[in-house]
Amino acid sequence: MKKLACLLILLSLSSIFSSSASAHSNNSEGYSLIEVKNNTLDYELKVDLEELGHALNKEIDQTELIDSAVVENYVNTHIKLYADSVQIEGSIQKSDVEMIEDRQFAVMNMTYKIEQIPEKLVVDYNLFLDDSDPSHANFATIKMDGKQQEKILTYESRELEIGQVSMFQNIKQFTLLGLEHIFTGYDHILFVISLLFGVKNFRHIVSLVTAFTIAHSITLALATLNLVSLPSKLVESAIALSIVYVALINIFNREPKHQPWLAFGFGLIHGFGFAGILAEMRLDRESLAASLLSFNIGIELGQLIIVSLALPVIAFIQKIKRMNWLIPGTSIGILSFGLVWFIQRAF
Repeated sequence: MKKLACLLILLSLSSIFSSSASAHSNNSEGYSLIEVKNNTLDYELKVDLEELGHALNKEIDQTELIDSAVVENYVNTHIKLYADSVQIEGSIQKSDVEMIEDRQFAVMNMTYKIEQIPEKLVVDYNLFLDDSDPSHANFATIKMDGKQQEKILTYESRELEIGQVSMFQNIKQFTLLGLEHIFTGYDHILFVISLLFGVKNFRHIVSLVTAFTIAHSITLALATLNLVSLPSKLVESAIALSIVYVALINIFNREPKHQPWLAFGFGLIHGFGFAGILAEMRLDRESLAASLLSFNIGIELGQLIIVSLALPVIAFIQKIKRMNWLIPGTSIGILSFGLVWFIQRAF
């Protein structure tokens, strides 16, 4: 009787394990076909439908593939494409379910917008590998500018790349990126303008700008090379506080004269902020130094343009006594921006 009971228990356990195994089988497969055209990149992705459901902790059908932003977000966060080091994101234009070797596969046609055919394209593939199926393999093909690259993407080998960025293209791209970053970094612009409110002569201007430049160049390099890393929340909050601090000096001191050590100290913080955008990019080790230098040159060019435009206006205001209220008044507005940014970033 005991033997019969044991046999029944073993049969029950084996049926449970076999059912769970059939519910989630490893060694899932996928297929990637990436074709680069003039200003678009088309990505046909085919993955095991059941495995996609396991990764999302829900059952997926064709309707959800079409309508669900969850699927699109999962793909974009687990498959990262870099066109000339800049990450691009795609959107699902069409989806379907296809039978491949008696298994249902989700077929997603994604489109990525690009300005031009990149010189280098990198695919960083992490679908399923870290969350549901480490044994997953994807058979990938890239077609770009008459070239074709193929690779099986697995847990141990997740990257596929084609092409090589020229030195000229790399320098041009990162210089323009530095210019764009400083012109759209309104917190950096307000900090530099706040420093200029306290300048006394040309030598003073040079000392402030030089100190700020040297400082942010140091931390930009350290952060980009991953030698020093600070939480972005802390860095962005500290940048906002730097604006608040300098604005308060300009408000309560009728004749502020900011010292180079102040520009240097806060410049170290701003450098970590500049490095944030580079952290989101895929920088080539071979051209890392050129990329970093070009980006920094772009920032300096933008900074010189801002100083050149702001200085004549500030000098004009300082000469007219009837307008001596304008700098403290403007500083109050700058202070308000700094406080709002600090609250948004710190809490």
